[in-house]
Amino acid sequence: YRTPDPEIPVPHEVEVLHRDDRLVVVDKPHFLATTPRAGHVTETALVRLRRDLGLDDLAPAHRLDRLTAGVLVFTADPAHRGAYQDLFAARRVTKTYLAVAPAPDGVATVRERSSRILKTRGILQAAEVAGEPDAHTRITLLDTRGAGPDRLGLYRLEPTTGRTHQLRVHMNALGTPILGDDLYPHVLDVTPGDFTRPLQLLASEIAFTDPVTGQPRRFTTGRSLEAWN
Repeated sequence: YRTPDPEIPVPHEVEVLHRDDRLVVVDKPHFLATTPRAGHVTETALVRLRRDLGLDDLAPAHRLDRLTAGVLVFTADPAHRGAYQDLFAARRVTKTYLAVAPAPDGVATVRERSSRILKTRGILQAAEVAGEPDAHTRITLLDTRGAGPDRLGLYRLEPTTGRTHQLRVHMNALGTPILGDDLYPHVLDVTPGDFTRPLQLLASEIAFTDPVTGQPRRFTTGRSLEAWN
């Protein structure tokens, strides 16, 4: 293995929400990738947790975007890894997100977006394209602050699918792009190591029926969105 190039440390800790023989559930900070990819190797949740917890067999049951914070589930026992990964792949997991975005006058309290999303390798943005929808999100406006063109909203986002950048694409398509988004509606040039403007998107809760025990599981973030503090 080659020695990875030096990486700029992400100045936030990965908080462990739950740990047992089969699962490790954490509260991932913004700016930390889930797994090694491109220029992010040591500064990823997986590598940090394997090192800090001494769990060489740790593997993600699903993934969060690098810029999204919140609840992230890892499997600790290879014997049960497939059961949990299949749970997420089969969409038998309820995921709830919170986001801060513009809330223009007249925006509906509840909106839904269904579309077909295409993410092409080498292109930063994903795009909605013609065809059978493969992405669906329910969006609920929970609260607002301010007035006029500066009014902001706190939204609950409930995806029933898990396409790349789905929540960011759907919020932007509806005219309410998430605060701090450096891809939608426009690709912005962000200096490496600039952690001052986190995407205001948080994986707030994950719930499912444990495929091994049959018991209900529910994990909730302890983080908040700074634009709403």
